[in-house]
Formats: sequence, structure tokens, C-alpha cells
Amino acid sequence: MKQLVLPAVGAAALALFGGCATNPVTGKKEVMLVSEGQELAMGQQSDPAVTAQMGLYDDKKIQAFINEKGKKMGAVSHRANVDFQFRVVDSPVINAFAIPGGYVYFTRGIMAHFNNEAQFAGVLGHEIGHVTARHSAKQQTNSILGQVGLMGAMIASPRLAQFGEQAMQGMQLLFLKFGRDDERQSDELGVQYSSKIGYDASQMADFFQTLSRQQQLSKTEAIPDFLSTHPNPEDRYNTVHQLADQWKQANGNPKLAVNRDQYLRLIDGLVYGDDPKQGFVENSVFYHPELKFRFPIPAGWKSQNSPSQFQMADPAGKGLLILLPAPGTTPEEAAQAVAKQMSLQATEAPRRTTINGFPALVFVADQVQQDQQTGQQVAGVRVLGHIIQDGKSLYALLGVSAPADFPTYAAQFSSVAEGFQRLTEPDKLNRQPERIRIVKLKLRSNLQQAFAANGVPEKRYEELAILNGMPLNEQVNAGSLIKIVGK
Repeated sequence: MKQLVLPAVGAAALALFGGCATNPVTGKKEVMLVSEGQELAMGQQSDPAVTAQMGLYDDKKIQAFINEKGKKMGAVSHRANVDFQFRVVDSPVINAFAIPGGYVYFTRGIMAHFNNEAQFAGVLGHEIGHVTARHSAKQQTNSILGQVGLMGAMIASPRLAQFGEQAMQGMQLLFLKFGRDDERQSDELGVQYSSKIGYDASQMADFFQTLSRQQQLSKTEAIPDFLSTHPNPEDRYNTVHQLADQWKQANGNPKLAVNRDQYLRLIDGLVYGDDPKQGFVENSVFYHPELKFRFPIPAGWKSQNSPSQFQMADPAGKGLLILLPAPGTTPEEAAQAVAKQMSLQATEAPRRTTINGFPALVFVADQVQQDQQTGQQVAGVRVLGHIIQDGKSLYALLGVSAPADFPTYAAQFSSVAEGFQRLTEPDKLNRQPERIRIVKLKLRSNLQQAFAANGVPEKRYEELAILNGMPLNEQVNAGSLIKIVGK
């Protein structure tokens, strides 16, 4: 995306044109360059891209549950006029997010880690809070006034990310990072909204501990938006507990629901972790059982899978490979469509070939950009593309690097493409996902003993303790429900 540059006078004019808007939550006037109508339009335009990128989770009961609770909560929010839409998306990542216009998404990964309806409701209220307080609109206003471009996350370098962003159809525009004040305000709104519909909001604080433990276990920096901001998780835990207590006292200490067993029964059978049917990586090979193909991954490269594409990047961030479906009925049509979508200019004539019995076409092209200092057209990145045809399906495997690095990576790009072949191994074709299994304990014991009695491997004790939101030494009564994982 081209950076939007506004001189000071232009920014001031825009601010005057947009005028001040009253924030629905605070009642205060604030500069806002994005109208409510524009917010709604952005959401309507972006929702198909989100669902295409991540996929909807195919479970009518769970989708009905989030829609019922979400609509009920939206009705008691500060923007009851918004037609909120709620989705559970088919991703194992533990996350929830909202985009402008009232579109709220929960991953199946986060649904697996809630241990009662109250935890779910607290996070749902938090995400609705981002919408009601117009945090996305405010962030975009600040970006324009501050002459800051919108940014997205990629697994490669910023230079290659510019190419990958186009492949992701602008998805990076949807995920704005909220600041400390916005997150605290959404925590407060999460307490308020979930309490209003009858849930114990202190459970949201307990869920922060689950997320913190999960982060420590995975030793990763990739954590949910509502946990990845500046407030310390322990501080947020204490603050949310205080807010929940204050709300109870101010409203006559009503009896509020937790609903642990009801929630656990709802998610019994939920897919846990990666779903093999969407493709999986094993021993540096990517397998796709549903589409029946496989290809190698360069040693040491990182990978990222989604329903719409598969990406690989070398650790140095100088080489990127993207596999995605291509439009058209022939490799030539597909190559032309990809070149148009990615703004590519061929540097040599494409050539027809065959890869392990699949008709294919190979091309080299540059994504031309304008040098901001000289104004001249220069090659931003160079692409080695392979269009591979499997019956009526066409796939584009695009190797991307800076022109100077292209000779170094071209052989690896070709090696991956030439390794594309039919998947025939029965154990890969029939690979089943793990699912959440809810079991009732027959005897009182601690959680670790309960795992052992239900055949959980010792190496997974801590993982499943986090999944259950308990320490391993916590005592669990006979008749209690716990989560384990199985095929």
C-alpha cells in the first residue's frame, strides 16, 4: 500500500472536515476522520476476506452459541444500533479480534481454552468494547494525522512482506494494534457488558492467567491482541478482579453465572490444534490430504498455513515462498491473472514444462515500484513462479526475493516446485485431527492423577493443565468434568 502523506495544513483540513464526533462510551468529543457509515462499509467489505483467509469453523452449535450471546451483549452495549456479526473461525491460534462495523471473530483455538461461559463472555465483551468505543476508527484517524501507514504481520522481511500483503488481499489493514488505554477501556467494558447479561466477569481475569501460561509454555511472541499490549497480564488480572467486584457491589451483589459444565459439553469434539485436512508439516514436508499433494520445505525455513495459502520463509527473511490457488483454466491464463494481481512484469518468456506428471508453466517476473528518491521505476522484488495444474485445479507457487538475492534463492525455489507431487501415503491421506474430549471423573484426585487415569501422555501434562485452566496439583472432585485430547 502506498503511504498516505498529508502536510500539516491538509491534516488540519481533514480534521475540520471530519469534525468532532461524540464517543458513544465516554460521551466526550474527539477528532474522528472515519464516520460510522465508513466503519460499517469497511466491515462489510472486509468480512469476506477474513472468512476466506481463515475459514469458518463448521459447527452449528458453537456458531449459534456465539451469535446468541453476542447479540444479547450487543443489545446492552453503548452501540445497540450496530448490527453485530459474530464468527468462530477455523484457526488453532488462541485469539479473538474485532474489525470496524461490528464484526467479531473468535478462533476455535481460543474456544478450546475457555473453561466456562463466563470466561468466554468476558472476552466477548472486551471485543465488543473495541467496537463500541470506536477504537479502530480512532487508530485509523491517528494513523492519518500522524502520517503513519497501516502495518500487518508477516513471517518474512518488511521488503518481502510488501509482496505478501498483496497475496493476502489486504488482510493486514484489519488488524490494528490497540494501545494501553484502549485495552484497559475494553477490559472495563468487558466486565460491564458480560456482567449485564448475567455472567461473573472475574472469570475473564482468570483467563488472562491461562493465556500467560500458554505463552510461557510455547515460548513465543505471538500472543492474542488483547494480551499483547503494554499492560502487564498480572496487573490486568488484578484490575479486572477489582472491576468485577466493584460492579457486583454497585448492583446489589447479584448472583452471576459461570456455567462450567454447560460450556465444556458445548465444546466436546472441538478440533484441537492443526487440522490435517487443511494441510500439515511433518519432517520438512508439507502434506495436503484433501487436495492430495505434497512438496518439500527448505531446511530451517519457517512456515505458516491458512485455508487460502501456505507460506514459507527463510530465517534471514530474504526469501519467501507462497502457494495459493490460481484462477483460470490453463497455466497461461493463471500466470496472466497472477501477474495482474501482483503487478508483475515478465523479464523472460514463460516456458511450459511437466513436474512429476503435472502440466506446469514457469516464469520470472519483477514487481516494479517507484523509487521515492529518484522517481524511477525499479524492481522491488523478483519472482520465480510455477503454475502447476492438477485436473481442473491450478496452483501458483511463487518464490520471492530482492533482485540482488534472487540468484541465491532461485535454486531453492525451483527445488520446492520440482518436489510437488501426488500424495499417496495412506497414513498421511487418512490423518485425523485431535479433538477436545470431555470426561467425567469417577474418583477424587488431583489433575495430574486424573490425566494418568485417562491415558494422557506425561509429556502433555502441562499443556493439558493449561487447557483446563488448572495447576497439575489442583484437587478435582469425583463427577467433575475435565478436558483431554484424542483422535
